[in-house]
Amino acid sequence: MTDPTRDSSSAADPRGSAEWADDLRLALQLADAADAISTERYRSADLHVSLKPDRTPVTDADQAVERAIRAGIEAERPGDTFFGEEYGDDGASHRQWIVDPIDGTANFLRGVPVWATLISLVVDGVPVLGVVSAPILGRRWWATRGGGAFSSEHGTAPLRVSGVSDLADASLSYNGLEYWRDAGRLDQLLDLTGRVWRTRAYGEFWSYMLVAEGSVDVAGEFGLEPYDMAAVIPIVEEAGGRFSSADGRPGPWHGSALATNGLLHDGVLGVVAG
Repeated sequence: MTDPTRDSSSAADPRGSAEWADDLRLALQLADAADAISTERYRSADLHVSLKPDRTPVTDADQAVERAIRAGIEAERPGDTFFGEEYGDDGASHRQWIVDPIDGTANFLRGVPVWATLISLVVDGVPVLGVVSAPILGRRWWATRGGGAFSSEHGTAPLRVSGVSDLADASLSYNGLEYWRDAGRLDQLLDLTGRVWRTRAYGEFWSYMLVAEGSVDVAGEFGLEPYDMAAVIPIVEEAGGRFSSADGRPGPWHGSALATNGLLHDGVLGVVAG
């Protein structure tokens, strides 16, 4: 994990660390292909929407994007495995690509521009690469372990979390109240909101990218799957932040997320952990 006190002036290569450079190039190419598919279907009059068994919506765009990314991985990394939201996984391996073809499907189908394709590479259970591409916002974020975190705003810009060290000065994004209620943590959330300066529910990938950019100091939610989190973890951590479950466990495997600027992490865990 990146040291949250790292000097922001230290230079990093926007192409990522050499170890993951080829994988990052592939992930960015796959994000380009995904953006082409999703933007063509966004606000389409003939968009097909159905409900999955868990009653969440899925569109033909979600499915088409995932098929395209899976085909790209199979062609370029035949020894790797794949786990996507729409078509599941084909087994665990040393290297696994985890993909959410459209994070924010409900936004996508309602014409809200806050949605993105999430692409990650996980090696031995640890996310080492993340790409988040939000084409309607005109933004993309990416990171590799040891290679820094970057966004496409104003060219290529390095990302750095905030230096806020007091909860009373912090901005919090908590996603939806219902997820905290269903997890039995609504009282903890209300306690936390009373301790911070400002609260909003930006939702989806957006909360975590705002943490990485230093615009939000704390983001957390429940009811998550690995494909919701794997891509954002390297971006938050390489920007100097910390990421864990709401109980402090590492990785995207525990159904919840807590991302902070690092300085606030232990204090927030003390409030929200069960």
